Amino acid sequence: MSTKSLARLLATTRTLCTATATATAETRSQKLERIADELIDLTKLERYDYSILFRLKMGLNRYGPAITAPSSAGAASAGSGSASGEAKAAEKTAFDIKLEKFEAAAKIKIIKEVRSFTDLGLKEAKDLVEKAPTVLKKGVTKEEAAPIIEKLKELGATVVLE
Repeated sequence: MSTKSLARLLATTRTLCTATATATAETRSQKLERIADELIDLTKLERYDYSILFRLKMGLNRYGPAITAPSSAGAASAGSGSASGEAKAAEKTAFDIKLEKFEAAAKIKIIKEVRSFTDLGLKEAKDLVEKAPTVLKKGVTKEEAAPIIEKLKELGATVVLE
């Protein structure tokens, strides 16, 4: 990200914030239309940077469920009921595969299996397995996790879906 595009992005967000505070007579639809026009004027790279900044400001993590910060707890509770229902539904779709413990005799087989479903090299996979209990894979669906967990349990590992 270039300094110029970051400066322009920050200037745009400052402009949006100050314009919103000063123009109280502006209607909601006019304000939203103005914001949309400003966002459309951004370049493709600036829109990407802005989307990342927006997700961070909203407390959204990469895998979907919202991360509630202590300062935004009041704002989150003031949200609509359907939004909280959507967050609960989103929580249940992304799971983490956690290795609790494993049999010492099956260590090599478990390391090979961990390498098969991650992009890790031999050393990284070995270090990860030896750090048990540890999360092996994040943000997977139940359907993706089931065969992995089943295979690891066959090899002698204790695996949990969180």
